[in-house]
Amino acid sequence: MNLDAIATIITQTLIYAAPLILTALGGVFSERSGIVNVGLEGIMVMGAFSSVVFNLTYASQFGKLTPWLGLLVGGLVGCLFSLLHAVATINFRADHIISGTVMNLMAPALAVFLVKDLYDKGQTDSIQEFFGYFHFPILGDIPVIGKLFFAKTSLTAYIAILISFVAWFVVFKTKFGLRLRSVGEHPQAADTLGINVYAMRYAGVLISGFLGGMGGALFAQSIAGRFAVTTIAGQGFISMAAMIFGKWNPIGAMGAALFFGFSQNLSIAGKAIPFIASIPDVYLLIAPYVLTIIVLVAFFGQAAGPKANGTNYIKSK
Repeated sequence: MNLDAIATIITQTLIYAAPLILTALGGVFSERSGIVNVGLEGIMVMGAFSSVVFNLTYASQFGKLTPWLGLLVGGLVGCLFSLLHAVATINFRADHIISGTVMNLMAPALAVFLVKDLYDKGQTDSIQEFFGYFHFPILGDIPVIGKLFFAKTSLTAYIAILISFVAWFVVFKTKFGLRLRSVGEHPQAADTLGINVYAMRYAGVLISGFLGGMGGALFAQSIAGRFAVTTIAGQGFISMAAMIFGKWNPIGAMGAALFFGFSQNLSIAGKAIPFIASIPDVYLLIAPYVLTIIVLVAFFGQAAGPKANGTNYIKSK
């Protein structure tokens, strides 16, 4: 394999991993607060839908800035959509799994209905403004390393990696993070110390929605290029697997998302890898989902999440 082929594999892996990183980080914030968020898939769908609609509507006005604004719009819509999950699980004490499943069922149906209403067909038009390749000044000119990591690469992926380290600092080194973790581990004890358990859980779910919506928007504007019912197709569940594989740690989740990003890239770059080139395309296409199942089966029983994760908190008790 030559240097160009390796550089392409790295770049494509980063592109596929970036949406997974953001969404997995969102899952970390929600579950660290004690709210299981199975609805990451639905949140990504709404983020993807809203960002594509925004992109198609305002590309002529904002130009190259459009996908970045679409990323923000997707995050805000994901945040609003996750509010349904927060209200259901925190205020009405609904089962977290059922609430998340309802979100996953509702989001594609709602998005497709709106697409048909807006565009009179089952999918949107292709966007004209999307996240392209980026060349880091100076770093991209470094021999070998520059070509592999910093020339014609994904800027959004490096931003997602940076957000992972920021999220780790917030969760483990700040007062907010300590309170978030405390309500996910022992909400009764946190309440006796004056921490508002409901407020912290709302914060965790809404941050989860914002990051998940950004993940969906990034996938739609860097990979899919349009929105249809199959646009996200399991990305939220893969992100959840990355969160579990990463043991609810932002940096661990980032590493797992990079691994899953590489597995998704196999169907594209696999032909350039000697020992993978002979594998039929159909096996490479299903590889990410098979690996997701294997990881969940192998690590879910061993991974110890927050102790109060999935448990509804009743203040009087």
